[in-house]
Amino acid sequence: MTEHTSADIHKMFVQAHAHPSEDIARTVLINAGVDPAALEKTISTATGLVAYDLQAPAKNLYPVNTPIRNVLPRVSGGTGTATNWRQVNAIIGSGYDASGWVPEGQRAGAMSYSTSTKAASFCTLGEEDAVTYEAISAAQGFEDVSSSMSTRLLQKMMLKEELALLGGNTSLQLGTPAAPTVSASAVSGVTGTLPAATYSVIVVALTLEGMKNASLSSGVATSKTITGQDGKTFTLNGGSSNKSVAGSIALSLGQVLQASVTPINGALGYAWYVGTVGNETLQAITTINSIAFSAPLSTGNQAATAITADCSTNATAFDGLLTWAFKSGGYQNTLATGTPGVGTTLTASGKGTVNEIDAMLEGMWDAYQVSPDVLYVNSRQLRDITTKALSSGTAPLLSIRQDADAPGYQLTAGGNIGWYFNPFTMDGGQRIPIRLHPNVPAGTILGWASNLPAQYMSNNVPYVASVKTRQDYYAIDWPITTRQRQRGVYAEEVLAVYAPFAMGIISNIAPG
Repeated sequence: MTEHTSADIHKMFVQAHAHPSEDIARTVLINAGVDPAALEKTISTATGLVAYDLQAPAKNLYPVNTPIRNVLPRVSGGTGTATNWRQVNAIIGSGYDASGWVPEGQRAGAMSYSTSTKAASFCTLGEEDAVTYEAISAAQGFEDVSSSMSTRLLQKMMLKEELALLGGNTSLQLGTPAAPTVSASAVSGVTGTLPAATYSVIVVALTLEGMKNASLSSGVATSKTITGQDGKTFTLNGGSSNKSVAGSIALSLGQVLQASVTPINGALGYAWYVGTVGNETLQAITTINSIAFSAPLSTGNQAATAITADCSTNATAFDGLLTWAFKSGGYQNTLATGTPGVGTTLTASGKGTVNEIDAMLEGMWDAYQVSPDVLYVNSRQLRDITTKALSSGTAPLLSIRQDADAPGYQLTAGGNIGWYFNPFTMDGGQRIPIRLHPNVPAGTILGWASNLPAQYMSNNVPYVASVKTRQDYYAIDWPITTRQRQRGVYAEEVLAVYAPFAMGIISNIAPG
């Protein structure tokens, strides 16, 4: 029988079926040397005549972690444009404040008070989405896309609220950093490959929002005009300071370019622009206030000329916990600059604790007689705390778990420090949980007391901070003006922090 390609067979199949008589069609194929039965065997899965096994509904493969939002009390009843309160900061005795002695038969002087008025303006958080009627129809039997849109919309709203509660910033401007201190040094074990030239270094400080919005590929976020679903526009700032004056130095081949800047209160990271004078581009984003360059610079990154103003705050925002901790007199420890590019790490106490955390706990007690009841950290600091606290002299690195009914034994390697003991409390000590938070940047530890201790008698503050709502979560199904279902989710609220001194922050921590 004559050999034919699949294309030949297809052509003959078409010719044969052009004849109305089945017998004539078979004769055409047989005369061409093709077995008619072979045509019945040419259909395979590759032909595409198969069913489609689509698992319903869609898999939602994104995390929705909102630990602070989940634990903060939500207090309704807000009215007007802001929530206000009066607070008594101190009660001051007559005479010497530490001495209460009174002569026989005489009366003491009158005590006095230190008071202040506080206010926190309500802000609106919101997110919108839409689904076309075609999408609703096309998804039938797979997913109720109108319902799933509402779920995902609410989840995104919660994620944005979590970031706002942690790092919102309306009042703490980063301003303009000082000119970086730049040096050309020989670093032990490192051979610089930067071409010999005079290099200029410019730095931009970043808030938490700035760190979340910045990357080497997209650059530092400054301001962005948003067009709402109503067609109106508004502007959001990205969380970046103005750029510094440049620092410059001549570099010889083989040297390492090092730069540092005076730490800025409220900054959780720094963006570094490097190049010849007038040609500085973004080369690194760090969580400490210094950097070292040894390899040739990358190209195509954002130019320093894109930074023209301080965009660190948003007028329509409220201050989050980190901003309150930075600005309001609570415990702060910004670690020293140290060697540029290396920085200062957490240090082990030698007794199973970390010196810097011990100092924070002691400092909060000495100043305000309070203790945090949670430490929020990122993965790097959790690993670092574990490394510093555990050693061959403080704890075993392996735990043995043996099944009495099984032969031999099993070893479990690894672990972490899940609790930190604070001895500085009135009742003899307190265990503080160490909690990962997805939005706390590397280089930062936040200690937060959600409640004041018992010695603050009759304080009228059932919690240190709360979400005061003028209108809690509400959804708006917008009137149908096009063939879409449009929905928005909003909340009108503010983070009211009554005792900011009940927070502590350690920042500028280098990798350990």
